[in-house]
Amino acid sequence: MYNSYLNRDKFNYLFKIYLTFLGILGFYHLFLKHTGGADSTISEWLINYQGGFTKRGIIGEICFTIAKFFGLKLRFIIYLFQVLTLGTYFFFLYHFIKTIKINYLILLIIFSPIFLLYPFAELEVLARKEVFIFIGLIIFFNLNNINSNKKHDILFVIFILPLLVLIWEPVIFFIGFFYLSLLIKYKIKNFQKSVTMLTPFLPAIIIAFYIAFNPITAENHLILENSLKENFNEICYMSCSFLLHKSSITDQFTSNIHLYSVEIFIRYFLIILIGFGPLLIVSKNSKMVEDIYFFNLFKDLFYLTIILMSPLFLLLAMGSDWGRWVHISYTYSVLFFIHLIKNKIIILDFNFFNRFKSKNNKKYIFVIFFIIFAFGWNPKTSLTGDVGSFPGYRVPYYFFKTVFNNFD
Repeated sequence: MYNSYLNRDKFNYLFKIYLTFLGILGFYHLFLKHTGGADSTISEWLINYQGGFTKRGIIGEICFTIAKFFGLKLRFIIYLFQVLTLGTYFFFLYHFIKTIKINYLILLIIFSPIFLLYPFAELEVLARKEVFIFIGLIIFFNLNNINSNKKHDILFVIFILPLLVLIWEPVIFFIGFFYLSLLIKYKIKNFQKSVTMLTPFLPAIIIAFYIAFNPITAENHLILENSLKENFNEICYMSCSFLLHKSSITDQFTSNIHLYSVEIFIRYFLIILIGFGPLLIVSKNSKMVEDIYFFNLFKDLFYLTIILMSPLFLLLAMGSDWGRWVHISYTYSVLFFIHLIKNKIIILDFNFFNRFKSKNNKKYIFVIFFIIFAFGWNPKTSLTGDVGSFPGYRVPYYFFKTVFNNFD
């Protein structure tokens, strides 16, 4: 059952409906947030350069400038940007996935509750700036087509990746996905050439270091606050205020230590183990087609996947949005894995699963398992939050409830 492929046209049709429904949910909830919301979905987009250079300010500066030039509400411009960004992400994602063959395990990978459904189960995560990074990664993977001799992917790393760092600087922790993709395409097979391939990443790394060691000053933060208040009557709160309160690297690593507990560590160990489970199982039973440097250190992709996941633990140490960090790390991992499949860079070996073929492997058992796994749970945004239950029910229920209440 596990190595039989689903009908591609039927899957693509249903997947398109699923993404469309999520898109409608996203546009609606973002509209509600912008008419009266006060969480990080909005506050992160308020960050700008009015008080001088600061991390994550470039998109906010663009929104600020457009809104001021045309005399429009800042929240309206931010809403348009968020809707456009979310719609672009789903459009690119659909076309990125639609050409691969889908079996039951890959279906579980795509519908893991820490992937697409997560921002809708935890609305504070919806349309955060990492969506730009997801779009950028898909564009990079398309440019990184192994059958193309063009070096547009290297140009992307040199010129576009630094812009992504300006939008959301933690992307620098995930450059391994970009780097390994270059090693594969250009068939790097020795240490010297692998070091040379790091050169295109220098602009992004330099900018990331500059951001890390040049936090905004109290004076400049006050100018930023005043610019928002005077021009748009907006308050610099949550993510915007954290620029000052968590400005140093030390602050980021120490601000959440008092929240840690054994219960939290166990909970997130299980969340990561279960959420990443199907991907880890498939990676354990996959191997590279060609002998590529670094990849040839592993007989399969399991330990490589673990290494690529490692930035997640750095993010967990730096912030409290543990559920969000898990979602971001998983999204990177899934997109990378799909890229490897699309370009036939890896071979999937499902002989392991053939041992479990029996009368118990009925499709209805898989359907029940799929519903529970994909729609029965999700991690909360904050590390102190418990596991959310049945987002497959809560998400549409809350949507229709708010829609009908607004019509009353």
